[in-house]
Amino acid sequence: MTLFDPLGWAIIFMLLGCGLIVLEVFIPSGGVISFFAVVALVASLVMAFRRDLTTGLSFIMISLVAVPSVVGLAFKAWPHTPMGRSFLGELPDEEDSKPHDARRALVGRVGVARTKMLPSGSVLVDDQLLDAVSQGRAIDPGQAIVVVEVSSNRVVVRAAQQHEAAGLATSQKELLTKPLEEFGLEGIDELNEPLG
Repeated sequence: MTLFDPLGWAIIFMLLGCGLIVLEVFIPSGGVISFFAVVALVASLVMAFRRDLTTGLSFIMISLVAVPSVVGLAFKAWPHTPMGRSFLGELPDEEDSKPHDARRALVGRVGVARTKMLPSGSVLVDDQLLDAVSQGRAIDPGQAIVVVEVSSNRVVVRAAQQHEAAGLATSQKELLTKPLEEFGLEGIDELNEPLG
């Protein structure tokens, strides 16, 4: 076999066709490069069939595997090239693509049910009054809850277990021992003064 044997030309045209397909992915030409890629692939098959029938059929099978593989690899590599990055911009991380919701920090926090939850109601978590949905059974007012999930506009809570509710009771006792001034509230006498 020499380079100018029909098999050599078939290999050259096959490589040229695959290279032109990759080039079309990276340099959009409106189909001009794709046209020449198809011409090169057809020329590869013609040259393979000129050698013999077995070689021609082998090249058909090779092109059925090589062309989609080359296109797939080119599209997979394209976002990582300088041109792909400038065209697409930096790809966001999964965390960056989620909308920011400050309530997500409440997951795992312990609070208190303010209303009967059948299954929805109000809860107080970290001095925030939230509308929530119970996970499973009903929750009575004043019962300790744990925030399980925050997704879109839903806050899902469950009844707190005894060891989880113990931490809440301690923080509530500390809250009751603080003076009124720390909360920014004025004394009762000032509130009862007539408006002038």
